[in-house]
Amino acid sequence: MRIGVDGYNLAMAHGTGVSTYGIELVTALQGMGHAVEGVFGLPVPTDPTYREVQFFDALQRPRDPLKRVPKWERRIEYLRAFGPARALDIPLTPNVEKSTFADRMPAFARLSSSQNLFERANVRFERIRRFTTLEMVDPPDIMHWTYPVPVRLKGARNIYTLHDLVPLKLPYTTLDNKAVYQRIVADCIATADHICTVSESSLNDIRDRFGIAPGRITNTYQSVSMGEIPSGSEADDAAAIEGIFGLKHRGYFLYFGAIEPKKNVGRIIEAYLSLRTDTPLVIVGARAWQSSEELKLMPGGGADAVQGTFTGHRGQTIVRLSYLPRRVLKQLARGARALLFPSLYEGFGLPALESMQLGTPVITARTSSLPEIVGDAGIQVDPYDVTSLVEAMRRVDSDPALRETMARKGLEQARMFSMERYRERLATLYARTLGQASAA
Repeated sequence: MRIGVDGYNLAMAHGTGVSTYGIELVTALQGMGHAVEGVFGLPVPTDPTYREVQFFDALQRPRDPLKRVPKWERRIEYLRAFGPARALDIPLTPNVEKSTFADRMPAFARLSSSQNLFERANVRFERIRRFTTLEMVDPPDIMHWTYPVPVRLKGARNIYTLHDLVPLKLPYTTLDNKAVYQRIVADCIATADHICTVSESSLNDIRDRFGIAPGRITNTYQSVSMGEIPSGSEADDAAAIEGIFGLKHRGYFLYFGAIEPKKNVGRIIEAYLSLRTDTPLVIVGARAWQSSEELKLMPGGGADAVQGTFTGHRGQTIVRLSYLPRRVLKQLARGARALLFPSLYEGFGLPALESMQLGTPVITARTSSLPEIVGDAGIQVDPYDVTSLVEAMRRVDSDPALRETMARKGLEQARMFSMERYRERLATLYARTLGQASAA
């Protein structure tokens, strides 16, 4: 079967949780024998001889948000949002070296792109509340949109993944236009051939708010292949991390993810500084909305820095890093004493699963989907209670036997989200979608 997967998040230079979801989805589908086609919204020329060059140039050269665009050009782009949207095929030849994109760009069987597709679709939806209909020659059987985007591919069964309802559950933690977001999600549910989600927690939220019929939504959970990312042995990874960052194997706490309100980084820092330990804390994440507020307790000017090593008044060390390639992140996660992931709300919680898959103990929250994902393998805390987080960190920090038990249980728990099980759930999703009458 031919299945399309969008490049909405894959086109971002520094991946998000949704881009990781997209990569793992493509990996799973290819392992099931499906031909997977990438559908992007990058600018490409009408001349097919130059199209491949332009596509990969745009993929590596994201648009500068500070670049001044002439008023006439903005006006033309606005008007194009209400015109037809057509995807052009990208020739895939050996003439363009693609190894640079190995970590973020799956080996699609076919590539196509429609210039500024998602930006134009959002403009159209905000103005007239209509999805953009995308047309292409010989569309795939199924188009799997990995995010609620106001686009529908003509001639295909359209599936939308709704990871969570964070902009509606915790509206104060995101910059989304909440009214527009609610309308997009509602229209995705109303017009989709099927809805996919990634946890029972999210499924229940979607059902309770939007009243979707049980037969029109499927929870597939997720899988991750962090353990399959090339690196050395555990000893080699430990030596690499000590050489690069000066960190001892199993000698540091770790957080990785966006620096934004729902991730609870502010309370992680507060708990760490309250712990009075010699074990460093490593924070890996790009700044997002309200990151300064989350980092306000960073010592030694760390709240204003992109990265660096900062020391508190009692000698605690916090290492701040903005972005790491997946291979290095794997090495770092593999060597952590524990992952700290007391997020306020998660549709799934990939860092928790990735860490368990590597045998790293996890301290997480008892909210949203996280108890489903971590089970009894990790320590669950009230994410709003700093004292409970401090106590969990103290237990893990001081008890090697507890860490060993958590690591073993984490490996067992991670098998529940194996690639094999993920493929079985995806097969159920697509069978249900093809078995239903088309919404087109």
